[in-house]
Amino acid sequence: MTEQEVATIFKNGLVVDGSGRPGYHADVAIRDGLVIEIGALNDTPALEVIDVAGMVVAPGFIDIHTHSDLTLISNPLAQSKIRQGVTTEVVGNCGFGVAPLPAGVDIENLRAAVAYIDLDPSINWDWNTVGDYLSYMEKLKTSVNIATLVGHIPIHTAVVGYGKEDATRYQIDEMKDLLLEGLNSGAYGFSTGLNYSPISYASRNELYGFAEVVAKTNTIFAWHMRNYGDDLMKSVQEVISIALETGARTQISHLVAVGERNWGAVARALDEIDKANSQGADISVDVYPYLAGNCPLSQLLPAWAQEGGDQVMKNRLLDTQVRNKIFKEWVDPLVSWREIQISSVLPGRENLVGQSIADIAQATGKSEDDSALDLLAEMGNSVGIIAFGRSEADLISIFTHPQALIGSDGQSLDPLGITGSGSPHPRSYGCYPRLLNSFVGSHGITLERAVQMSTSAVAQKLQMTDRGEIAVGKRADLVVFDPSEIRDLSTFTNPHQYPHGLPHVMVNGALAIRNGDHTGARSGAVLRREA
Repeated sequence: MTEQEVATIFKNGLVVDGSGRPGYHADVAIRDGLVIEIGALNDTPALEVIDVAGMVVAPGFIDIHTHSDLTLISNPLAQSKIRQGVTTEVVGNCGFGVAPLPAGVDIENLRAAVAYIDLDPSINWDWNTVGDYLSYMEKLKTSVNIATLVGHIPIHTAVVGYGKEDATRYQIDEMKDLLLEGLNSGAYGFSTGLNYSPISYASRNELYGFAEVVAKTNTIFAWHMRNYGDDLMKSVQEVISIALETGARTQISHLVAVGERNWGAVARALDEIDKANSQGADISVDVYPYLAGNCPLSQLLPAWAQEGGDQVMKNRLLDTQVRNKIFKEWVDPLVSWREIQISSVLPGRENLVGQSIADIAQATGKSEDDSALDLLAEMGNSVGIIAFGRSEADLISIFTHPQALIGSDGQSLDPLGITGSGSPHPRSYGCYPRLLNSFVGSHGITLERAVQMSTSAVAQKLQMTDRGEIAVGKRADLVVFDPSEIRDLSTFTNPHQYPHGLPHVMVNGALAIRNGDHTGARSGAVLRREA
């Protein structure tokens, strides 16, 4: 080999290759964006040799569950994700897609419906199809790779609207055609979010139709289920029945049980998933290593209260009779208002960020229920919350399950830019370092298994054959971290903090993070599924 043939060698590292097998000491050589050699490379010349003795060299993390569809446009350097070792983001989750946008679609209403992921009002949605969106992102160039799912909300609202009516057979066929077009443009699957309006009204026939398209194309169906509280098991059974009947490869998003009275239900759900998989289903789950979630405050409303779109919902919540009806449904809450913390608001209301609903009620002298509805009547889907009330035992039961994958459910954020506003969930900054620092070495979770859940297992689920593992011929998406130093610094009260102990991150053979600093490299690729 000549000096020009090898760009980079990571020397003396512990290679944890993503396969799950024990780590081993070796050097890793990279050329033209690929891993070209692994072993003792003492005599191999290279343009750059980086000594990583005492550190782990692993595949870059593939985040199967993200909401960076739009934040990557504002933040193409992908600051909060690349700095924690994420090299590929899968967007379009929970039904919150930004494409397709068929002719006549009401963009303003759609943006209001997905306000949870739409943090920058200056972005022009200059695309129509899923293929257009991917081409837009390709021209933008980001520091991470991007893959997408097709979201349920843009398809349903374009064809059926924002009401509670069941889709007709003709409408279901039209939606299936839109999904197929998106999948044929390179999307890796379909996602739904069944407690978000208006897709909370999606019938079983509608979901079954989407699952048929997923099965036909051998992609994945990612489910944000109808309920993660008292009806968790009922929701899991809905997913299982459609997976078994259609053969759709299935991903259950952020499997948790909300509310202390439901703790332990996750283990029962996993038992049912195991049973379905033994009968021929292909169901896996993802989770993030925190005991609190993040969602729009409107998710806590009954489905009927959200019907009609954002503005209709806000107007409805001014009606005293409507409020009284909601209060009756809130009589036995899963978590207290003290456990609900405001994470994002509209400009001008930033003083509310970080406060609990109980704090706000105390300051205004109103009831907690009224305070929550006042916020929704004022700002609608733009109010984001962090909700506590989860069990560590449930979390561990997923981490130790063979079908578990890691997905942050976060966004790519820049603390110095427009996406750095509010008080987001710390998972956007620290998901993977937290996994490696707080859970590896306990409950039987090995370093190798933690890396596998974050890399090759995700690649296999998505059928990405060229990354997710350190092997000759694979793409050089790599992360180097110090296993004794890696830790997350982002907290619920001070989230905009980068993690510690990850000196180098490489994307397609280019160093995006070198010695802990962002190089400015935007070598990420738009990944398209091969039809």
